[in-house]
Amino acid sequence: MKNLLGGKGANLAEMNKIGLPVPPGFTITTEVCTAFYTLGQKYPDALADEVKAAMTTVETTVGKGFGDAANPLLVSVRSGARASMPGMMDTVLNLGLNDETVEGLATQSGNRRFAFDSYRRFIQMYSNVVLELDHHMFEDILESYKEVNDYTIDTDLQAEDWEKVVVKYKAAVEAAMGKPFPQDVNDQLWGAVGAVFRSWMNDRADFYRKMHDIPESWGTAVNVQAMVFGNMGETSATGVAFTRNPSTGERLFYGEYLINAQGEDVVAGIRTPKSITRVQRETMCEGGLSMEEALPEVFLQLVQVYGQLEGHYRDMQDIEFTVERGKLWMLQTRNGKRTAKAALKIAVDMVAEGLITENEAVMRVDPAALDQLLHPTIAPGAVRDLIAVGLPASPGAAVGEVVFDPDEAEEMAKAGKSVILVREETSPEDIHGMHASRAIVTSRGGMTSHAAVVARGMGRPCVSGAGEIRIDEEAGVFKVRGREIKKGDIISVDGSKGEVLFGAVEMEQPELSGDFAALMVWADKVRRLKVRANAETPLDVRTAREFGAEGVGLCRTEHMFFDADRIAAVREMILSETKAGRVLALAKILPMQRRDFVEIFTIMKGL
Repeated sequence: MKNLLGGKGANLAEMNKIGLPVPPGFTITTEVCTAFYTLGQKYPDALADEVKAAMTTVETTVGKGFGDAANPLLVSVRSGARASMPGMMDTVLNLGLNDETVEGLATQSGNRRFAFDSYRRFIQMYSNVVLELDHHMFEDILESYKEVNDYTIDTDLQAEDWEKVVVKYKAAVEAAMGKPFPQDVNDQLWGAVGAVFRSWMNDRADFYRKMHDIPESWGTAVNVQAMVFGNMGETSATGVAFTRNPSTGERLFYGEYLINAQGEDVVAGIRTPKSITRVQRETMCEGGLSMEEALPEVFLQLVQVYGQLEGHYRDMQDIEFTVERGKLWMLQTRNGKRTAKAALKIAVDMVAEGLITENEAVMRVDPAALDQLLHPTIAPGAVRDLIAVGLPASPGAAVGEVVFDPDEAEEMAKAGKSVILVREETSPEDIHGMHASRAIVTSRGGMTSHAAVVARGMGRPCVSGAGEIRIDEEAGVFKVRGREIKKGDIISVDGSKGEVLFGAVEMEQPELSGDFAALMVWADKVRRLKVRANAETPLDVRTAREFGAEGVGLCRTEHMFFDADRIAAVREMILSETKAGRVLALAKILPMQRRDFVEIFTIMKGL
């Protein structure tokens, strides 16, 4: 089913099947995406009638009309490939709003502020995704309006403010496009569907597919769902949550939410969200109330859903939800992306809980991802010159030069430099620079922001929401706690603690035991291949044996002489113009090699 409906569509259908509250909708299959490109970015002839029939079914189910001025149905249009590709493709929310339906929504909801807030969101998102206008244009309009009117945050704006912002947004679209913002809801729908299909081939999706070996031929599905609203007041909210901690693997409900907000506010880092649970809030030393405290009845519903989803899928789930006037709605579930450390703990714990077998646990942990466990961490006794604190978005530690531009990060990495990307927030367009960086630091966003999710998937340390940092990208500096850090300065990042440190801090290698050892024992029970190492120095051989190698399969002796105190003798041998000179140089080399081999055989004794 996932191959046809994509991961999102398949999981929405599955949640609906097991009785969870899912907004009604329909899925345009991955086969249509393939046909769309085969036909030169045109739709199959039968699609229009099928979409119309499906939309009629949704209208009947919710008792609203798509384009009905008095009782409007609004929908979301989202991508959904068979493999999870968070943030790589496009989404449009609140579709179906225009100058007439926004008035109907205001009357129907009894909340004019909510209606025009939704309309301005739709204009901005549709203009960016479908009309390909720069989203910064709208952000500049909004920030200017807030500044002129002495507003600090978006929730300060009232209904009449959003009405004025909508007028400014529409004027900006008409100025940029030479025609008004689309008012026909069917034109809006087909524009959004086409944009989602086209986003399958955008640069960031193409880069992500290559990085994760996802075939281009798979295509993406398009999910059209009736909107539910988290921005209808203080009893409404939106959030992203994990059934276990995706950084550590601990069996603790974990996530973030915002009251009176829509989903993009959380994942895009537009507002810094709050913790789901009281324990998480206290651990993070956050102000305000957790969802457990602010919306206790809905939180209990969410806890029940957590258990139901983990029991059904037998894996840690990453979910998106909306609360509309006290009612919980599930918008997505998928197997959650996690660090290698978390994958290991979750797999071992789920065996102990009886959810999966030992063999399944071995298959759950990507062998390549285990490499993340070999990365250094900051040594316990290291001197830490702390310059900023944020959220521990992705564990691990790294040292590198400060860089602000993702393109420059990529170029510097190609030149062999270690870099740390520092941004206000990341977006899918930054993925190449994130991949090239040793770590990522953002001044905005939370634990489920784009930077956090992508960094965890890549195995990069990440500190997000370091709000003290003020970045002046044009000047090539960031200011924090009275200090000015320039591009090219060395900083260290502790993603496990959420700390940014000045200078190169001492690192240490991790010890692989506990869950790692348990998984290796289970793997040893079923494997049929023996593992030998490529190693040629006593240090490499000792490390290989500590990791469980059963011998040395390839010993490249030239690597024995790369040390500074040995390479001179090798160069002397190569540059000698006489046999006697070469023999003399070899006489220096031979004892070194003999000593190494004696030590190597001693280390490998017994194998």
